[in-house]
Amino acid sequence: MRDSTPRVACGVAADLLRAAGVEVAEASGGVLEVGGGIGCRLTWAGPVALPLRSEADVQAACGVMHVHGRRYGGPRLLGVDFASVAAGVLAAGGTLAALRARELGLPYREVEVSVAQAALLGLSQYLAAATAEEPCAEPVGVGGPPFRSSDGVWFELEALGPDGWLRFWVELGVERRVVGRSWLPFQARYGTATCPLPDELFVAAGRLTFAGLAALAERCGVDVTPVEARPAAGGVPWRVVQGAAVQGEAAGARPREAAAGGRGPLDGVTVVEVARRVQGPMAGRVLGLLGARVVRVEPPGGDPLRGVPPMTAFGGEPVSARFAALNRGKEVLEADLRSTEGRAAVRELVQESDVLLHSLAPSKVAGLGLDAETLEAVRPGLVHAQASGGAPGVTTDYPVQARSGLAALVAPPGLPPRPTLLTVCDVLGGLVCATAAVAGLTAQARTGRAQRVESSLLSAARLLCGAVSGPGLPGDGIEVCTDLAALAGDPRFGGALDGSGCAVVRAPWEFRT
Repeated sequence: MRDSTPRVACGVAADLLRAAGVEVAEASGGVLEVGGGIGCRLTWAGPVALPLRSEADVQAACGVMHVHGRRYGGPRLLGVDFASVAAGVLAAGGTLAALRARELGLPYREVEVSVAQAALLGLSQYLAAATAEEPCAEPVGVGGPPFRSSDGVWFELEALGPDGWLRFWVELGVERRVVGRSWLPFQARYGTATCPLPDELFVAAGRLTFAGLAALAERCGVDVTPVEARPAAGGVPWRVVQGAAVQGEAAGARPREAAAGGRGPLDGVTVVEVARRVQGPMAGRVLGLLGARVVRVEPPGGDPLRGVPPMTAFGGEPVSARFAALNRGKEVLEADLRSTEGRAAVRELVQESDVLLHSLAPSKVAGLGLDAETLEAVRPGLVHAQASGGAPGVTTDYPVQARSGLAALVAPPGLPPRPTLLTVCDVLGGLVCATAAVAGLTAQARTGRAQRVESSLLSAARLLCGAVSGPGLPGDGIEVCTDLAALAGDPRFGGALDGSGCAVVRAPWEFRT
């Protein structure tokens, strides 16, 4: 449906602001009147110079259809309002940050976010890869998981290392050479949005019942997740738990300092990020775009993902373009969390910080001394933000889509439920985690208490499952993007993208005073 007001985005923003304890009233023209004297304006196009007036227009013009459709051989509409939901989450996070800064003395009066900018931010990795200095051929090849068992159960398989992948398929009777050549496209699917696999794997998966495959997967150290046909929607996508009250000089000291800067509403806030892959780094990237100083903890020698091609210039050295898209602007502390010295270095950093953002497994956090209870003694008033998968054994994007029922909504009509290979849960999970962290900072400033916020990929998927209206069809005159490099070079997108080294998405908010 074409409408001058992005209603889904407005609804998501209003719901999340209310969940954070903020009064909201919707005015005309996509503006939310927020308690505290701030307006939150949502538009379709923002600085993108195109006549966008619907979710379908944005998906078509901004590359969402293109990336989602790679596994099908051509652009396809994504069956949920991904860009609108992402814009609503970003609007809530930006507004909460502006409210916090306003309470501390900065005269913010309006925050504006567009659905188009949210879509582009969601495609950050793909845009960077398509415009990297190192040549990067567009991926080709249709197909990919889910697989189907002998008793008719569609399922996703996740293997985070080649050993389990090899053992699983070899025990199902697939030749080693076939398994070997299938590992690279399977491993790269999170970055390429394609996953062409040999037919032999799908045939082999159909030799056992799902129960038999699940038992085999457990022995081999991989995970299988059945694809649910019934989506589970709704709920606030984070949980906030108050910790101990901040006593004495610690109470309010850093929030007053934060009001002095000019990089954004979170200027003066320091975030320590301990995270890999997409969800956690995306959250850190969003907090950085809001003005926070983000210090990323990496293992000695740096994150191995720095070397994944295609490469581009970043900080004077060649680095993975996809990595740069998520980590531009962050400082780095190299520390081995397995060592006493490394853990001590991180705790020392946290002592001078405002937020710890991590995607560590809940079972490992306490053993590393990075749990909320331990760190409250190290840094009174800390916001402890945890990003997880949301359920045991479900820790990555595509199994989460399967588990939540989202796969049933994003599959093209007439096809079995199957996840989109566009990493919608990783991206939206990162946006949700960042907004939850800002909500924690706002609550900390208001209450003087430490805050623990928890978000997950599964909660982000459920948020998307609530946007079931579907994107409709693009309007007349809206061109469907089929080349992200061409999009990045299009002057109509110049206000939303920064082209230094590779295409990088600018901050999606405009803050007015």
